[in-house]
Amino acid sequence: MKRSGFILFISIVFFWALSSCGQKKGTRTDTPTSGLAEIVADECFAPIVQEQVDVFEALNRDATIISIYANEMQAFDLFMKDSVRVIIAARELSPGEEQIIKDRQQTIRSQKYATDAIALIVNKANPDTLITVADIKRIMTGEIRSWKDLNPKSPLGEIAISFDSPNSSTVRYIRDSICGGTLGGNLKARASDSTRTIDLAERTPNQQVIDYVASTPNAVGIIGVNWISNPSDSTNLSFISNIKVMGVSRAEKATDRNSFQPLAAYVGLGKYPLSRDLFIIISDVRGGLPSGFVNFAAGERGQRIVYKAGLYPAYALTRVVSIRPSL
Repeated sequence: MKRSGFILFISIVFFWALSSCGQKKGTRTDTPTSGLAEIVADECFAPIVQEQVDVFEALNRDATIISIYANEMQAFDLFMKDSVRVIIAARELSPGEEQIIKDRQQTIRSQKYATDAIALIVNKANPDTLITVADIKRIMTGEIRSWKDLNPKSPLGEIAISFDSPNSSTVRYIRDSICGGTLGGNLKARASDSTRTIDLAERTPNQQVIDYVASTPNAVGIIGVNWISNPSDSTNLSFISNIKVMGVSRAEKATDRNSFQPLAAYVGLGKYPLSRDLFIIISDVRGGLPSGFVNFAAGERGQRIVYKAGLYPAYALTRVVSIRPSL
């Protein structure tokens, strides 16, 4: 009798253990402010995304966000394979991509995150600091190949165009939105590997663009504005000092009055021509850490980081002013 009772006890413990293991396997342990989560972001926006990750983790000591940076093609490849559940990018999902995620029984949440500006940077020795959208198209399609074609008095010769990666969102924007789908053969990428993710501890392709332009008098670089914003300027009215940032005009001839630099105020007012919307997309909206980070990034505190990085926030920021009555 004792033996049968012991066997019954062992059986109960065994089935309880199995049921507990199965329950743990299907139960989430993360919360909106704790746990571990991975996100992927277009490398064009790495500085701003990394700052948001750092602030979020500082505010939530039990949260760890592993941020992966890659060119646009690789970032979406990771997201569509369900390797990560959050992506920050310069386009929304296509209808076909949405259907793939819905077929996995996942719910998609996509929202505007910021408005970015694409900057044209030149060497400090370059006397030309103004350019029209029409001339940008002529340069990028190969119709214009020399600075003298833009300014006969220029001391510089061939235009050396530099960008980050053939598969970057920046190149896609220039190709589709400025050049009508065609680029010339005179563009040079700093990175050619379409499958490698980016380590911010290394010299990233965008950092290489800045370094190349800073050391090459005849170069022009195409880059996201958050890479060149001056981090020490609280007014957001200046850029890093080792390059010059061109003013861009929609007019036939660029002048000081009709040309604008990629400052957040000009982007918000629609005066700067080379702007694009950024989106934060999540396929895991069940209230865990990925959702918590998305809410932070799109919330007021996260949007202040967006503005500080030189981008225009997706949502209006409030400012509380205390007024003392006069005595």
